[in-house]
Amino acid sequence: MNCMGAVRASVLLENGDDVALAARGMLDSPSIRHVTADMLVDTGAVVVLLPQDMVEALGLRLGRKVVVVMANDQKIEMRFAQNLSVTVGDRTMTTDCLVGPPRCEPLLGQVVLEQLDLVVHPTTQQLGVNPASPFLPMLSLK
Repeated sequence: MNCMGAVRASVLLENGDDVALAARGMLDSPSIRHVTADMLVDTGAVVVLLPQDMVEALGLRLGRKVVVVMANDQKIEMRFAQNLSVTVGDRTMTTDCLVGPPRCEPLLGQVVLEQLDLVVHPTTQQLGVNPASPFLPMLSLK
């Protein structure tokens, strides 16, 4: 059962390096490191946030550090992990993600929602494809 206003989505997360190796025939598909995560859809977050233990299970490479402004205006230093493959329904993209503390709440932010053209349906409080583009994501270049 959802809390009022909370939208969750089941998301397939994969190591993008493994996906690329499998596409070239250098790794068996069952060997792709992956996790299916129940993620909070956070329209106020820009990027994906994953707990450190999930990042380690996926074997993602650590990347640059950034300063992140939290909801309470606190500023903290965090690290990005690279080459995360994100699949929601039948739409997939590759992105970087912020590495949070172990077992923190995984968040799905605006970059994924925009790139995959996903919307929160207000009446059902569920994440789905944009009804105006049911077959392929539609991106705006305005």
